Amino acid sequence: MTTSTPTTISLKGGEWLIKESNAFESFAPEDFNEEQQMVKEMCLQFLTAEVHPVADRIDKLEPGLMPSLMIKAGEQGLLGASVPEEYGGLGKDFITSTLVNEGLGGGYSFSVAIAAHTGIGTLPILYFGTAAQKEKYIPKLASGEWKGAYGLTEPNSGSDALGAKTTAVLSADGKHYILNGQKCWITNGGFADVYTVFAKVDGDKFSTFIVERGFEGFTQGPEEHKMGIKGSSTVQLYFQDCKVPVENLLGEVGKGHIIAFNILNIGRLKLCAAAVGGAKMALNITIDYAKTREQFKTAIANFGAIKYKLAEAAIRIFACESALYRTAKWVDEKEIELANAGKPFNEALLGAAEEFAVECAILKVHGSEVLDYVVDEGVQVFGGNGFSDEYVISRAYRDSRINRIYEGTNEINRLLTVDMILKRAMKGKLDLMGPAMAVSKELMSIPEFGNDDETPFAAERKSVVNMKKSILMVAGAAVQKLMMKLSDEQEILMNIADMAIETFVAESTLLRIIKMADKQDEATTSIHIDMMRCYINDAIDKVNKAGKEAINGFAEGDEQRMMLLGLKRFTKSAPFNSKDARRRIADSLIAANKYPW
Repeated sequence: MTTSTPTTISLKGGEWLIKESNAFESFAPEDFNEEQQMVKEMCLQFLTAEVHPVADRIDKLEPGLMPSLMIKAGEQGLLGASVPEEYGGLGKDFITSTLVNEGLGGGYSFSVAIAAHTGIGTLPILYFGTAAQKEKYIPKLASGEWKGAYGLTEPNSGSDALGAKTTAVLSADGKHYILNGQKCWITNGGFADVYTVFAKVDGDKFSTFIVERGFEGFTQGPEEHKMGIKGSSTVQLYFQDCKVPVENLLGEVGKGHIIAFNILNIGRLKLCAAAVGGAKMALNITIDYAKTREQFKTAIANFGAIKYKLAEAAIRIFACESALYRTAKWVDEKEIELANAGKPFNEALLGAAEEFAVECAILKVHGSEVLDYVVDEGVQVFGGNGFSDEYVISRAYRDSRINRIYEGTNEINRLLTVDMILKRAMKGKLDLMGPAMAVSKELMSIPEFGNDDETPFAAERKSVVNMKKSILMVAGAAVQKLMMKLSDEQEILMNIADMAIETFVAESTLLRIIKMADKQDEATTSIHIDMMRCYINDAIDKVNKAGKEAINGFAEGDEQRMMLLGLKRFTKSAPFNSKDARRRIADSLIAANKYPW
């Protein structure tokens, strides 16, 4: 665990919605230290040397290949970045472990195996295990000698994880729990040595168990044939009077939900990191192809329609990683704060991740959808070749699709984003009422014309502030109008979530640019400014559209007209030539022959 001291106390989760953030207290990728840069480079080199040359063999599930690669990764310390040194790990800070996920994110099925192993395969034991459990399992998981997997999903309980049917009953002699049931979609299931499995003790107490390969009554099904991530081992697990020693109960009986949901917070952020890494790699492949593929006697990279696609992919990646590392630093600082207050390392990180569960859900949604955009447009740039297995962009396209489903579907994460914010407001942890009332008063006042603020990026800062006002107006009115029925109006909740996602990412990108512009000359940052302005320009329109759909879904008459006028006021933007900005961005990508930022 990191031993540094934060310069400021981190914000509360969700507080960015009601407070203006300070760019110089915000962390961005330009702030990585030398060691962090080296770790990321080591990950990229590992993919180039060990993974990409055998990607086809991985996809064919060649026996022993994936486990051998994981052992090699373990030898380089890539499996234990966040594991304390006392258990054989590197004990690095949260940002460094996030960088490992990004650095390995372009490894197709290998990335999935590694992420599952280091995340849901290792962390439940590391954070909730007894001293004996950690001493037995963690060193072998950190080295790669043993591989980890996680059994939560069942055929009839996906998003409704607590609806699981697998049962556990204490044996007559009190020495074992007897598990019966099945789990599905288990990543690494075909070769893992250690499984974190959820079952209901006595049919109703949701609990967690450490199950080892070879336990009596534990078997697995054949490998699933999947649309993508074909090289990722995915099987069903079967428990037929499976005997699990009582000392392998993880945590307390009936407290399994705490383990499941807290681990998912970290997993969602790390999934975003892997998606960013995968998106950068896919964009690099696409840029290279666009430069070499000629049509009408010129490289297709010279066409405006192709430049748009390249630039838009870069814009979304840049914005996404801005939000990712802004949040990762918050988690890191909160972890240090909790550790300094006397919390043990496991409670410190879990508490930090729980504090920023809203942002983790936002990142999961945004990161997975950015990757989907990049690979989809990548296939389009490749044209017919993109539909051929001979070109790796087709693998990237297939492998991307799962990210919007696991770690909680994007629909579930959108609903959670709004639900968690509202619950925090109701508990008094987040003062939404005051700012929401202020926005209501502003709607009744005469709008201000002109803008006397001449500080750098004043217009963009005002746009972000107004997007926040749009969220507060729509969410506040929806809560007042629908009350307890709001939870049944999923479409409206998803509209509000989309407003929040776009606003958080837009603000994160702006903060990064303000900080960069303060340290570098205008020529150096001009392309970054183009990317920020393109993103905010589009985000304003997306907030407007989602806001209109929400308002029209619950308001009518004068209230509806007043809110639509307010939304129009809050989502006004000055004319902006995004075409030329995107051409400049694309030209930079083409000159560098990669995503260079």
